[in-house]
Amino acid sequence: MIELLIAKFHDPKFLTMMLAAVAAVATVLTFAMPLLSGNPLANRMKAVSVEREKIRQRERERLARGEKEKVNLRPSPKQYMSRIVERFNLTKWLAQEAARDKLVQAGYRGQAPYVAFLFFRMVTPAVLLVFTLFYLFVVIEVDQPATVKIALCLAAAYGGMHAPYMFLKNRISKRQLSIRRAFPDALDLLLICVESGMSIEAAFKRVSEEIGSQSVALAEELTLTTAELSYLQERRQAYENLAKRTDLEGVKSVCVALQQAERYGTPLGATLRVLSQENRDMRMSEAEKKAAALPPKLTVPMILFFLPVLFVVILGPAAIRVMATQEAPEAPAQNAKRGQ
Repeated sequence: MIELLIAKFHDPKFLTMMLAAVAAVATVLTFAMPLLSGNPLANRMKAVSVEREKIRQRERERLARGEKEKVNLRPSPKQYMSRIVERFNLTKWLAQEAARDKLVQAGYRGQAPYVAFLFFRMVTPAVLLVFTLFYLFVVIEVDQPATVKIALCLAAAYGGMHAPYMFLKNRISKRQLSIRRAFPDALDLLLICVESGMSIEAAFKRVSEEIGSQSVALAEELTLTTAELSYLQERRQAYENLAKRTDLEGVKSVCVALQQAERYGTPLGATLRVLSQENRDMRMSEAEKKAAALPPKLTVPMILFFLPVLFVVILGPAAIRVMATQEAPEAPAQNAKRGQ
């Protein structure tokens, strides 16, 4: 059985068919996923909005029983991950304070995502190391010394150690892009709510309900900020937490303006109007930058894919006519030879 698998992996036709099948399935999934995926906004907004009610309910139960219980609003980590993390003491060897901030910026809160992050930082290098060893020493025959193969295996293990962190960076970039695109509209709505006489908590709550159709991440952050404004002793801390969770310059400037308005009583409407225009200009400049970078990016694909096809379409009929004219004189000469 193993010899058959090895022979199949050495067969170029089988590898070509397998890659073509994978590409076809990926293409179908790419077009089908937007149609099959549901709207996660309702579930996520519901999970965030009931946090305040959970706090109230659990505090009432604690006071009713007269016991000092620890309120845990975060999902508990899976048992096997917790056992492995505790047994190997990964919090000491693989722990990173920056990882907690990155997890929060990616939308993962609580102890469970941190335990999962430590677990995958240990498991991923081992899995890639074993897979690379099996592939290089058993599946294929590489005409390289053993030291080179071992170096490739160690490089794969090193990449596996950084794979969870790269996943977090990718998730953070997508989340920040969603927030950055919807933030100017959220500032406009916040300005309308503030100028209409609403408090900042009610304005944040209203904006989070309206902006959820554009950015679920921004709606979630605004809802959490509303809850923190209601329960934290210092309102300044709620704005600092919002800036820290998003890690965007536009959000940080708005948070600083809100802190100054809370501390010095400065008018908030004019500040929000200026910041909204600045964020909108930043979004427009980013779009213009991407549009300006598009022609250089299209140069290589056009040379490799478009121009050869264009030459075939233009020169193909002319080449066919030339070949036909060359074959035409040969036909009478052959008929003359047959007649003689």
